[in-house]
Amino acid sequence: MTHGKSGILALVGACTIWGLSGLFYKLLAHIPPIEVLAHRTFWSFVFFALILVGQGRLRDLFQAIKSPRSALVIFFAAFMIGANWFLFIMSIQISKAMEASLGYYLFPLVAVLFGVLFFGERLGRMQVLAVGLAALAVSVLTIGLGVAPWVALLISLSFGIYGVVKKKLTLGPVVSVTAEVMLLCPIALTVMYLSWSQGQAAYGANLRDTVLLMISGPITATPLILFSFATKRVALGTVGLVQYLNPTLQFLCAVLVFGEPFGQWHAIAFGLIWTALAIYSVATLRQDRLSRKVAMAASGVSTVVKNPKSDGSAKP
Repeated sequence: MTHGKSGILALVGACTIWGLSGLFYKLLAHIPPIEVLAHRTFWSFVFFALILVGQGRLRDLFQAIKSPRSALVIFFAAFMIGANWFLFIMSIQISKAMEASLGYYLFPLVAVLFGVLFFGERLGRMQVLAVGLAALAVSVLTIGLGVAPWVALLISLSFGIYGVVKKKLTLGPVVSVTAEVMLLCPIALTVMYLSWSQGQAAYGANLRDTVLLMISGPITATPLILFSFATKRVALGTVGLVQYLNPTLQFLCAVLVFGEPFGQWHAIAFGLIWTALAIYSVATLRQDRLSRKVAMAASGVSTVVKNPKSDGSAKP
């Protein structure tokens, strides 16, 4: 199997696990979301730490948090991803899975906006139009339902801020996320202890819940490892397009499996979001192709300069 095909399969696998994870967390809907989050954090750390031990890279983990400034940045990233996980788990429990999917649909457009605010990136006309349509979609849903889609907004914003912080880190994805969940572990263990001391702990109460809570670690870690593997082998434009599989599967689970209502206001808002993402994707693909053409042209010029006889017109 070629690197490209294996990368695509890994990417599809990661997005499928993310997209269907709502089905898993629905099985834990009777457990308080903060307790589910605590176990997800702790068992994710255990799983990631075992991977680093197997790779002989455990020292990298402690090097990552050696500097107080680096540890503080990683902790802030950990807080953002922890908030994102909590919001998603809670959305499943309170029948807001559709709104959660909207949040992950909004995320690429929020990321574009954050690129302008924090990194001075410039938006093309199509990207400005896409962001405008996303804002219109949120406004339509707010007016139509009489309340802002707070779950979607908080999910997209927390993930967007997490992306901004991660862009400032030079750590690899596995080491970075392991450091994040490790720094969150004291909070997670405190939550677990309080649940146990009050006699309300789900872990150990029965075999089903105990196993499911432990599995939440690998379910969190596996797609990230697959995604990291894929991004090294697949073009960035392809990664961006395939990632929409995640919120699409979440949306389908919400409507078809969980039976959440999908009214006219939802239809209008999601229609605007899908249009915005289509426009954004086309703009991204064009930009990606242009960048590759420029890179190829620059490479060709460099080759000619280094070897002026390489054009075939000169005799050897």
